[in-house]
Amino acid sequence: MILYQLKCSTEHQFEAWFRDSATYDQQCASGDIDCPFCGDNGISKVPMAPNLGKVSSQREVGENRAREVAEQILQAVNKLREHVEENYENVGDKFADEARRIHEGVTEDRGIYGEATVEEAMEMDEEGIEYFRLPSVNRRND
Repeated sequence: MILYQLKCSTEHQFEAWFRDSATYDQQCASGDIDCPFCGDNGISKVPMAPNLGKVSSQREVGENRAREVAEQILQAVNKLREHVEENYENVGDKFADEARRIHEGVTEDRGIYGEATVEEAMEMDEEGIEYFRLPSVNRRND
């Protein structure tokens, strides 16, 4: 596949992908390429700078972007955790018992958070008790 920067006779510029340069030549000669802005089919290539970036610099850009995304995810998780801690009752390791009591109507319906074992979580699933697992993150002091 090859990407060309193209322009129509009214100077609109756009990009288009082609299987190879021969496919572009064939479609251009037969008038099969239309400008997406005005429909003109008087299309020609625009000179493009080749992508000669070093592989290492491209890898660096990708790694930096991955770090940025990971940091954004961690910030979102921390924000969610802070919201829960500020607005819900911490019932500690009694989470499964208290969630069950709320589900059964034995105690008031309210937002809670805490800890449950894998076995307790499986039991709550089987009983149809709705809950949400908060991802655990190591808090950092930057």
